Amino acid sequence: MTDKQLSSYISVLAPRVLKLLMERKGLTEDEAIRALYTSKMYEALEDESTKIWRFSAETLCALLEEELGTGQITYPEEL
Repeated sequence: MTDKQLSSYISVLAPRVLKLLMERKGLTEDEAIRALYTSKMYEALEDESTKIWRFSAETLCALLEEELGTGQITYPEEL
């Protein structure tokens, strides 16, 4: 996958993850944006080799929620 293709996937996934995060955690848009873009999960999402861009917005949100709650991420075995 090219960087441009990955960027396109992320540009579709990120708003969905943000919406879910706001709904589930009661965050404002600014809080959700800050949480997403400063997370280890987002860093991994930007790294094509991790393949987490294949996950649904719901799964990515769950990973982010775990990171926010525990500081850790447990990636599904399907990677």
